[in-house]
Amino acid sequence: MFANTFRAILVCLVFQAFGFSQSEGMVNISGKRYIPLYGRDSTVVEVKDFKMDKYPVSNAQFITFLKVNPKWQKSNVLKLYADGNYLRQFKNDSTLNINEHLESPATYVSWFAAKAYCECQGKRLPTIDEWEYVAMADEQTADARRKPSYNQQILSWYETPRTNEKIIGKTPANYWGVYDLHGLVWEWTLDFNSVLISGESRKDVDKDSNLFCGSAAIGATDLMNYAAFMRYAFRGSIKANFSIKNLGFRCVQEMEQIP
Repeated sequence: MFANTFRAILVCLVFQAFGFSQSEGMVNISGKRYIPLYGRDSTVVEVKDFKMDKYPVSNAQFITFLKVNPKWQKSNVLKLYADGNYLRQFKNDSTLNINEHLESPATYVSWFAAKAYCECQGKRLPTIDEWEYVAMADEQTADARRKPSYNQQILSWYETPRTNEKIIGKTPANYWGVYDLHGLVWEWTLDFNSVLISGESRKDVDKDSNLFCGSAAIGATDLMNYAAFMRYAFRGSIKANFSIKNLGFRCVQEMEQIP
């Protein structure tokens, strides 16, 4: 067991040595207290300061990860951690299909693989609260949820048929300097489903099984935020081993605390 743990740490160090600096390509997010879509009885959630990747993880970045982490390659991954669609955009363990792009977001990646990628950089997947906090910004405002233009633009993106040519960074950055939270692919979060409860997400314990069903609107704080409803419903419909065409991810990192 110790040997396996040491090897995993060594592999991650090699991965970082390939040029993936832990804080490179990240922006600082100033946290605050806010009411998310599913704030129970107007429950205020506190989001602490953290760093977030500017862009979703690309195919090119994930290929580098696969080269130094062969256990996550298409031919080696355990079925427990990925379904049959895992890395479907690859024709083999290191080469994309001819119609795929290195600059496109890495999709067909399970939650387990996305989590492993982030952890190999000393990062982690964002929580739902962190992701939604950053995603509620438009280009000018940190919280644009009450703007009709904000919700309509996101819904228009969701309704537009997607082509294979999904290139990262083609839309303007939001208030925080983060790209492609909307309009490109859905993204994994650390606590994407109420079944997955972590030590940092104890507030999830009281979520009932109706949260993502038709009665979900009962507990919502903003009945007009249809785009957010769609995201919560999608999260509640997937499992950690699912690998989906329109589901990618990005990483976050704890903010360094000054003593």
